[in-house]
Amino acid sequence: MTVRVAPVPAGDPRLRPLLTAYHLRTEEEKGVPVPGPADLPAAYLAEIEDPARSFAGATVLLATDDGAPAGCVVVRAPASAPAELKRLWTSPAHRGRGVGAALMATATALASEAGAPALRLSVWSWREDA
Repeated sequence: MTVRVAPVPAGDPRLRPLLTAYHLRTEEEKGVPVPGPADLPAAYLAEIEDPARSFAGATVLLATDDGAPAGCVVVRAPASAPAELKRLWTSPAHRGRGVGAALMATATALASEAGAPALRLSVWSWREDA
């Protein structure tokens, strides 16, 4: 197992399945499962279809596990303001392998290097592990 985390362009095609899975799972956990990506709320669908626009000005980190896309997180780290993490996701097939920890470590370092005084992650109340 080799987990690596690196910044990627927001339009990297490897992000699409990760963001799709994240949003489909979120809707399921909210109790409003949808049959497929086309049925997601418009804001979520926009992120999947055009992540470069949705995450403009942010840093997108992609985790790979033995070369396969395994997780992602979006970091908005303005200087002298709290940094924010969005869309922290580890593919279920890669959980328990250190992917989430690697994403968090890299995101934390990135925010610190940007001079952010704090790092925030907003999560749904049912996602206790986060």
